[in-house]
Amino acid sequence: MHDILVQVGALLVGAIPTAALFIVLVVAYQILVQGPLTETLRKRYALTEGAIEDSRKAIELAEMRTAEYAEKLRMARADAYKIREQRMRQWNAEREAALEAARKAASGRVSAARAGIESESAAARASIEASAADLARQAVRAILPASAGGSR
Repeated sequence: MHDILVQVGALLVGAIPTAALFIVLVVAYQILVQGPLTETLRKRYALTEGAIEDSRKAIELAEMRTAEYAEKLRMARADAYKIREQRMRQWNAEREAALEAARKAASGRVSAARAGIESESAAARASIEASAADLARQAVRAILPASAGGSR
């Protein structure tokens, strides 16, 4: 057993330089490779995440602008419809005013024509009434002979 302990002790003493070299290599790996690699990966992740975040912000901004433009377009259409309705009302009012003026003018002409016809009718009646007696006398003379008692 003693031999075994001596051999284990000799192995441990021989393993010290290997263990020290292993520790030095691990520390050197941490300093030379792992640290810069971790830093590079962190930077790359930050840039990637930053780009993704920037793209999300750009998408949100584009959606907001699209919503704004849609709202402005809706308002412009509503204004156009209001203006169109107002013009239609105005044109209808102008048309109605022109029709009313034409009706009044036509009514005035009809009234004047009626008055003219009535005055002509009254004149014709007066003329007929005035000549009715003469016509009656002429009819009596034409029907009744002069010898039947008619006087000439």
